[in-house]
Amino acid sequence: MAVKEQAIELIRSLPDDCTLEDIQYHLYVREKVEKGIRAVDEGRVVSQEEAEKKVKEWLKSSGQSQP
Repeated sequence: MAVKEQAIELIRSLPDDCTLEDIQYHLYVREKVEKGIRAVDEGRVVSQEEAEKKVKEWLKSSGQSQP
């Protein structure tokens, strides 16, 4: 299905009283999820351990204490 058709289907699935902000949010989330799935398919992932290590390093470099 073409991207335009997917967007139309997503909009049709929303309630009739949704706002433009609701539509933007749902399109944004869908795009981010699809981007994440592509990253996994391409092997562009890090382990939980590695992610936690990076977060600790970021917190330390920003001067924030760790929980």
